[in-house]
Amino acid sequence: MKAYVAVTDEEWYDFLSSRPDVDEVNFWRPSAETSFRALKPGELFLFKLRAPANWIVGGGIFGHFSMVPVSLAWDTFKEKNGAPNLAELRRRIGKHRRNKQGDTENYKIGCILLEQPFFFPRGQWIRAPKDLALYGPGKTYDLTSESGRALLTQLREALDASKKPAALSAEKTDLHGDPILVFSRLGQGTFRILVTDTYQRRCAITGEKVLPVLEAAHIKPVSEGGDHRIENGLLLRSDIHTLFDSGYLTIALDFKLSVSRRLKRDFDNGEQYFKLNEQKIWVPPRTEQRPSTELLKWHADTIFLG
Repeated sequence: MKAYVAVTDEEWYDFLSSRPDVDEVNFWRPSAETSFRALKPGELFLFKLRAPANWIVGGGIFGHFSMVPVSLAWDTFKEKNGAPNLAELRRRIGKHRRNKQGDTENYKIGCILLEQPFFFPRGQWIRAPKDLALYGPGKTYDLTSESGRALLTQLREALDASKKPAALSAEKTDLHGDPILVFSRLGQGTFRILVTDTYQRRCAITGEKVLPVLEAAHIKPVSEGGDHRIENGLLLRSDIHTLFDSGYLTIALDFKLSVSRRLKRDFDNGEQYFKLNEQKIWVPPRTEQRPSTELLKWHADTIFLG
């Protein structure tokens, strides 16, 4: 198990630490020049203030990394980007960009998406490890090493003192007695970006690639007990999403689309959708990322109008 300590934008920290009950945040990078591979989903991401203030002031559980247009980052996370509006987000990102763009340029940024974030009040800040370079970009720590265990102990003490939700569990260990993290389910924003990336930014049914009209659909809605999990997700064009949620479309267990006859009966139209009937949808190559057959059956039995 690893942890990564990164440098935070202080305005980002100040804004989010003043907001209660934030369930996920976008720890953005000002450009999309490099990926983030230091952690696996479920590992610990920490942030410290810029030098000379060498304090760790919070963290979260790493959920996903993506490079997306700044407009999509704002549309997905809103204030959870650490700014009150898109214009202010652009201003803050612009301070750190080498290549300056105008206010209308939809440049890409790196998005490190964190679940279950926590922000320490000033009295519970943690002194950064001595081996962390004062002006460096960040560092990965093995939580089973001496320095990693010391950092983990400090974190638990700070979380207990600040009465934050337990992102770390002192009781949870693996078979070797090493610490592990408790990973909560994804937030709505991370779910959207994860589904978008997993489906290669194309509608699973039509192949549409225009991002502003693509939406992450739940097979079983959260209101019905569904989770923000990839096996409960589909990337759909907005009109297809509406029809899927309304029961005019469903997906069979062999991943073929079924179009309800009610579409013609209710609206005296729908020819473009009937052309898609019995078409096999595109699904991710990895089995664990594909739509759950159990959830597809639930949708067909519960939502589909037949």
